[in-house]
Amino acid sequence: MSSPVRFTPSFFLVLTLLAASCKNDLEEARLVVSRANANIEKGENVLIQYSDNGVTRIQCFGKTATRYNTEKPYLEFSDGIKIEFFKEDGSTESTLTARYATAVENSKEMVARDSVVVVNQKGERLNTDELVWDENKKVIYSNTFVKISTADEIIYGKGFYANQNFSDYVVKSISGKIKVNATELE
Repeated sequence: MSSPVRFTPSFFLVLTLLAASCKNDLEEARLVVSRANANIEKGENVLIQYSDNGVTRIQCFGKTATRYNTEKPYLEFSDGIKIEFFKEDGSTESTLTARYATAVENSKEMVARDSVVVVNQKGERLNTDELVWDENKKVIYSNTFVKISTADEIIYGKGFYANQNFSDYVVKSISGKIKVNATELE
């Protein structure tokens, strides 16, 4: 017959130390995981304003903005973006919306994708799948299918180039033009 196991106070001390060391390892593991995610910053309902001499010139709004602090840091707007361009008097010059956008920091370029729409002050509307905004050159352009609707025509083409407020543009490779009555567009 085997003798009963007796636990001495030193056994409990060793067991307590082992349990404590496991706890420290778990806490350390959590810290390592949180350090790994320190390069990702996420915000909701983010508003970014660019001003020139105290006057707001551009305003960007995104439902979700994630900043990835990688070798080439970039911002991702995964739930859509709306950008408003303003005149010096504060009135809206044009708006740009898209379901997705990315902007590489220090490159001064943003790429908008998926249901991109630009509307200028005259009510002219651009629809495309992808658009690049070059902040340095103050231009927007695309090399994909575009549709531009004006008061009296709809222009289809592949690619376009315009100033950032979309008041002056050139459609590349026009594939069609349709004359319309302004009331038909409403």
